[in-house]
Amino acid sequence: MFDRVAAVDCGTNSLRLLIADVVDGELKQIDRRMTIVRLGQGVDATGAFAPEALERVFEASDEYAAVIRAAGASRTRFVATSAARDVSNRDKFFAGISERFGVEPEIISGAEEAELSFRGATGGLTALAVPGPYLVADIGGGSTELVLGDANGVIAAESLDMGSVRMTERHLVSDPATAAELAAATHDVDALLASTAVPITAARALIGTAGTVTTVAAVASKLTEYDAERIHHLRIPGSLLRETTYWLMRSTRAERSSVPVIHPGRVDVIGAGALILQRLYDQMAVGEVIVSEHDILDGVALSIG
Repeated sequence: MFDRVAAVDCGTNSLRLLIADVVDGELKQIDRRMTIVRLGQGVDATGAFAPEALERVFEASDEYAAVIRAAGASRTRFVATSAARDVSNRDKFFAGISERFGVEPEIISGAEEAELSFRGATGGLTALAVPGPYLVADIGGGSTELVLGDANGVIAAESLDMGSVRMTERHLVSDPATAAELAAATHDVDALLASTAVPITAARALIGTAGTVTTVAAVASKLTEYDAERIHHLRIPGSLLRETTYWLMRSTRAERSSVPVIHPGRVDVIGAGALILQRLYDQMAVGEVIVSEHDILDGVALSIG
């Protein structure tokens, strides 16, 4: 017997869907898709969702709701994270999502987000003989979740107000970014990392997850088209990470647009995301980043089943 479930994760930059059968506590993927919606557009400055951002979310939600119905999923869970926590017009967002999916969106707490992200991202690492503790880094558009844990679960976690969209809008406004902008962004990221209560240096492995990290991995691997199977559990050596980040931070928008594995919706923000990953790596005594295609979305699906 199996239970077919649908998990929807709405972040600052993307809306993602996973439909899967839950069999004996494991997921068998039926459908996985992602749409760049940029819900967090301008939120850092205005404190509200832009009307055009809500339109993009609702358009993608119409598509996802139809896919869920066609797949015959018995239960759906819709979670939203950083972008929807403190905005002034979130009632419009709630009403639009409820109308389309028939379920109330959940603004999950930082603690629950950490548990779900860790559960999704670390599945299969023990079988690969990757030693713990693990530090899972989920770099989103508005925030970065850091979760330290081991085989027994989460040890410490924190959500930091730094993400690819937030840092781009705050600092990296030129094309290409100027030296002063790069320095300001780096200083901001370093200050936030220094403030975390998560003992990141206790980790023996750095696990990077979600769209920023998987995109950096695809660029580093010089893929001509995105291949999730090649990206999942890919190991990026520190030297290659540094080389890739350097190029992403200093390239023009046109140069990044010419790279087929960079989604058009990430072209203008991927440099800031890579910078966050790089500065985190630099503070740790590890030699690589291990990339996971599985993340909070998989944790949400498992929580339903």
